[in-house]
Amino acid sequence: MSSAPTRRHRRSRFVPLATLTAALVGTLLAGPGSAGDRADAAPAAFTHPGVTVSQGQLDFARAKVQAGAQPWKGAFDQMMASRYADLNRAPKPRAVVECGSYSNPNYGCTDEREDAIAAYTNALAWYFTRDEKYARKSIELMDAWSAVLRDHTNSNAPLQTGWAGSSWPKAAEIIKYTYGGTWANSGRFATMLRDVYLPEIINGSNSNGNWELTMTEAAVGISVFLEDRASYDKALARFRTRTAAYVYLNSDGALPKTVPSQHLDTRDKIVKYWQGQSTFVTGLTQETCRDFTHTGYGISSISHVAETSRIQGQDLYGTDVGERLRHALGFQAKYQQGAAAPSWLCGGSLHLGLGPVTEVGYNALHNRLGFAMDNTEALTEHTRPSGTNNLFVAWETLTHGDNPA
Repeated sequence: MSSAPTRRHRRSRFVPLATLTAALVGTLLAGPGSAGDRADAAPAAFTHPGVTVSQGQLDFARAKVQAGAQPWKGAFDQMMASRYADLNRAPKPRAVVECGSYSNPNYGCTDEREDAIAAYTNALAWYFTRDEKYARKSIELMDAWSAVLRDHTNSNAPLQTGWAGSSWPKAAEIIKYTYGGTWANSGRFATMLRDVYLPEIINGSNSNGNWELTMTEAAVGISVFLEDRASYDKALARFRTRTAAYVYLNSDGALPKTVPSQHLDTRDKIVKYWQGQSTFVTGLTQETCRDFTHTGYGISSISHVAETSRIQGQDLYGTDVGERLRHALGFQAKYQQGAAAPSWLCGGSLHLGLGPVTEVGYNALHNRLGFAMDNTEALTEHTRPSGTNNLFVAWETLTHGDNPA
């Protein structure tokens, strides 16, 4: 058991594109799963720290680092050598963060995302080293932004809020529930999450799937930190619908599931939304034919929400969420490692760059549940230690690599 002072609440085939109207209607009306497999109810008491990573996972990884065991020691060294662990880092908060398409204009967008990652990095550094300088740096970064931030504007505001809002609660959970020192402005930080972030993301988005998945990840994490059961329930329900519409399974039928609010009510609209892809196979995602980078964002957020839900007592890995995540990882991993794309897939041309997004899902589905995931396993081991995408994914070989907790 770690020596850190804690205040935890509790322990923690191919399918040709059919033209049948009946098949289309069935697809459009289908929900993410039967009532019996839904797991979108908030726990009676939240577990802390409990956003993506639990204290048990932190303790396991910390022991491995202290023993010099790989890959954890190498992953820790990578994190500590990054610019995000720099104790001389000066936060760059602003009252209004303005982010246009592809962050153009970029008024505070990069600064906000990277300060949030730095806050999480320093919170991890505190937990692994017990050096209070890192806890204080994490607090400094969170306090700087909570003192001034009031709004996100322009077209990318929802996505920007989701990216930064995914990292802040991970940092805050570790500091609030494992650091024994003073965080006088923790209430102000909670108010920032509640008043500035949550309203921007809680109602979702009709944009490409990675947007809403990342926004939902942020909403789930923020809800855990705020212990907001209503927002948690709302975010999880949206997550189930969006995940089912993001990753295709043969069992979905001739066409992918859709998000009702998007009004994708013809097959032509669905094919256009799936980047022109008209042959659907298990593991294909809505953005596979766009590029693997954005696909990786969506896959990562699916894994993060599933992991948070598991920590909070409702295990989504055993539902269609886990099945979709497992197949999405395996399908993308095969081509990321160099397999040639057949002509029916994205016209035979893929834009690779999946990113450091496999550790959480691979650990849960292969190591815990015992699924064979050869493609994902090979990619995960090849890319270790996985670092950060500088948006909202960071240090997951360290926190989740072969972690049984």
